[in-house]
Amino acid sequence: MDPKKGIEFLIQHNLVKETPEEVAQFLYQEEGLNKTAIGDYLGEKNNFNEAVLKAFVELHDFTDLILVEALRQFLWSFRLPGEAQKIDRMMETFAQRYCQLNPNIFTNPDTCYVLSFAIIMLNTSLHNPSVKDKPTVEQFISMNRGINDGENVPRELLVSLYE
Repeated sequence: MDPKKGIEFLIQHNLVKETPEEVAQFLYQEEGLNKTAIGDYLGEKNNFNEAVLKAFVELHDFTDLILVEALRQFLWSFRLPGEAQKIDRMMETFAQRYCQLNPNIFTNPDTCYVLSFAIIMLNTSLHNPSVKDKPTVEQFISMNRGINDGENVPRELLVSLYE
């Protein structure tokens, strides 16, 4: 079933209230939902879905988690859609929430956003058997130069993310 139609059905039958917070709560807590469908729904570009995405991300507590742990927790709750624009909206919302809960790690959410994308790409490159040329730690560090308001993210952080 189309996730949008499924949510509409639940709302029409008073199983879920028509608020972003209620829909987000349902998507976050209900067992057995298709994680791909959740990702597709959260990534849709319209005001309601974007509000649901924001409410969904706010259900996650990333306080005091290192970025990789927070990203893992976030991505465990749904599957990233294939469309780049949807992924972009999701990662931007994630980065804003992560920085809100951990205000002293990055100078701004853009750094978190770029680094989160870099981690996802690194993970894909390192663990996808069809990728022949695996990036080295030095290449990963080089790819992320200057992403912190023109400054470099600490090398130790990048090395730990790579490992």
